Amino acid sequence: MKIRFLVTGGTFDKEYNEITGALFFKDTHVREMLRLGRCNLDLELRTLMMIDSTEMSEVDREMILKSCTEASRERIVISHGTDTMSETARYLGERVKDKTIVLTGAMVPYTFGSSDGLFNLGSALAFVQTLPHGVYVVMNGRCFDWHDVKKNRSTGHFERT
Repeated sequence: MKIRFLVTGGTFDKEYNEITGALFFKDTHVREMLRLGRCNLDLELRTLMMIDSTEMSEVDREMILKSCTEASRERIVISHGTDTMSETARYLGERVKDKTIVLTGAMVPYTFGSSDGLFNLGSALAFVQTLPHGVYVVMNGRCFDWHDVKKNRSTGHFERT
């Protein structure tokens, strides 16, 4: 089974500037995460953008949609910032019916060492292989349908709407 992996940035890929305290993007950490996880899957990794999801526009979502619909692979994982992950899932869910698409992310940057990113990445890769066509959000060990998910900003967890 071949899986396309689309990188859009988000907390997965943030770096920390020790001098200024700012978070920034340099390159994706997904390859390293897959290596650490000893991933044996047939993955095609493509970086679309490296942005915070709060800065994601409709043009960016259209680029994600186009990458999904034009992909020869039926199974797609998207790393995405958690702040607008539900909105992108909804955007894709309303438009893509013939593929299995899983969005995932992290609440803590991978480079911090205490990130939930590895767990969420592994969960997303497992779910994308087993779910029927549709769009899903996978976070915190749970899988949500695109039309029934939101981020609870007070708990930092995803839940059903």
